[in-house]
Amino acid sequence: MMGFPSKRRSRESDEIADDLAEQGNQLEVQFGPGVRGFDLDAAADVIESQAQEGSMRIRIIVSGCLAAVVCVAGLSAQARRTERVVLVTLDGSRWQDVFTGLDESLLRASSPKDADITKLPAYQKFWAATPEERREKLMPFLWRTLVAREGAIAGNRARGSAVSVTNRHWFSYPGYSEILTGQAHDDVIRSNDAIRNAFPTVLQFVKRKLHQRPGGVATFASWGVFSSIVENAAGDTMVNAGLQPYNSSDVSLKAMSLLQDETRLPWDNTRHDAYTFHFAMDYLKREQPVLLYIAFDETDDWAHDGKYELVLQALHREDAYLQTLWTALQADPLYRDRTTLIVTADHGRGREGDGWKAHRSSLPGSDEVWLAIASPDVSTRGEWHDHAPLFQNQIAATIAGVLGLDYREQNAAAGPPLPMVNLRKP
Repeated sequence: MMGFPSKRRSRESDEIADDLAEQGNQLEVQFGPGVRGFDLDAAADVIESQAQEGSMRIRIIVSGCLAAVVCVAGLSAQARRTERVVLVTLDGSRWQDVFTGLDESLLRASSPKDADITKLPAYQKFWAATPEERREKLMPFLWRTLVAREGAIAGNRARGSAVSVTNRHWFSYPGYSEILTGQAHDDVIRSNDAIRNAFPTVLQFVKRKLHQRPGGVATFASWGVFSSIVENAAGDTMVNAGLQPYNSSDVSLKAMSLLQDETRLPWDNTRHDAYTFHFAMDYLKREQPVLLYIAFDETDDWAHDGKYELVLQALHREDAYLQTLWTALQADPLYRDRTTLIVTADHGRGREGDGWKAHRSSLPGSDEVWLAIASPDVSTRGEWHDHAPLFQNQIAATIAGVLGLDYREQNAAAGPPLPMVNLRKP
């Protein structure tokens, strides 16, 4: 807490100094240690020099000093700083893998019978004695940098941190729509078919309220159905999804655009996450959108195929993508210290036995998700635990809120913004 230096003063000035110190302590409790920037030594000298002129004048000076502290501290502690947002989703990624790393039992069960799993590349790369060590090996940037220094992560149910979907279907389209609209629409959105979303999304809301050109809000997605998910009116925002060609002046990006059709995956209307990432990064550098959404898919696809080792490799690769993305954001003055990054999943996976390969309303655990947020407007650091439940439907209002918008204007039934985020206007 703040305190005055031990100088000899008159009784009256000492009493007033004590009052100032006590009020200063209260300010620090309210606004944090940033109020230490106020020069208390100078204030003490002013009190002493004015002591002969009467206590009333001194108290006026004290009140004025404290009012200045309140204004400065209040602004620094409460002013929202975000001007741009990046949302990243890792389809069907399990919170158990994110928080505890490699699951030896799943690796063993998904490997050939009698195989020595200790010789598998995934085991040698990601195994460690403790969950904390394993998760850092699997997703080193997320754990050592992003949430340790820049933000927070929630969803570890073993530590009293629950993040859940509110839709009752527990698969992709309903989950993504809930993320983007702030509300489950179970009677309307009940399949993964490429049917145009009937409801406007936060992407459209941000574009409209901030008067952005269509390209100022952009989505890059590995799964082609996103062209239908992210907007209820085609062309409202920029969307590149599935095997859709990507136009760029960069020769290497042109080659990638052609290669995505020649290197098809075994899943319909889906491309490698690598293409999605490199297209998104090129667009970020060229167009500098105010809101960018990147949707990866391979974590879900390999899980459905029962290839746990490839799921781990996909998570590790996408962690490297997050590092490259964050480094690029911090290198650009338009994004540095002005960007909120949210990372989450559309649904969980079954908890028991082979349930990890699938997700549906009849598989317990499929509604359990996680989220990480790195932002200049989040003071919490590290793993969030022992808190009230969080929900997927809170993400849309959070995206709007950090940009200074009230999402209730578009959807009064949407979930509220996440509680760890400061939404006060500058």
